[in-house]
Amino acid sequence: MPAASHGDLDLSDSSTNARGRALSQFLAEVEVRAFKIAQAALRHEDDALDAVQDAMLQLARAYSDRPAEEWRPLFYRILENRIRDMQRRRTVRSRVMSWLPFRGQSEEDEPDPIAEAASDEPPPVRRLEIDEAMTALETALGALPRRQRQAFLLRTLEGLDVAQTAKTMGCSEGSVKTHYFRALQTLRAQLGEHYV
Repeated sequence: MPAASHGDLDLSDSSTNARGRALSQFLAEVEVRAFKIAQAALRHEDDALDAVQDAMLQLARAYSDRPAEEWRPLFYRILENRIRDMQRRRTVRSRVMSWLPFRGQSEEDEPDPIAEAASDEPPPVRRLEIDEAMTALETALGALPRRQRQAFLLRTLEGLDVAQTAKTMGCSEGSVKTHYFRALQTLRAQLGEHYV
């Protein structure tokens, strides 16, 4: 009898390990696209990284026992909520900061030219082109209504289908199609057909 119990424990442990590996693999798959979504919405690299990490932790802590096919819509709903929370906090913080006097940049805030020269980044001209394209896209995305932006990012960057996007956004599939179509129209008008 103890052998059977021990065997059951091993089976449970291997099942838990397999589930943990599956969750880790899922998170590794969505990490880059989720970061792009967060960065487009927040327009700040560190904030975007924080939002993605927070969403990953919440999914792992609260929903790892859910079926694997539910992880993607759950994760993106958590991420969208986290982004919204950060945007609200940023609005409050900017209102508070507007009342404080401006203090100039300190020497510690200035970039280190040696560190910049040693980086693996693309050459300055290419980096400028990329920055300009990203700025144009971010500006256009930022001007979209929130639901249109969310539908566009989930469908285009993450590749969710209409049903998964609807579940993530908490709306009907018809609403997703409408929001997505309107987002595409606006972005194409602003950026040209070759961008979208």
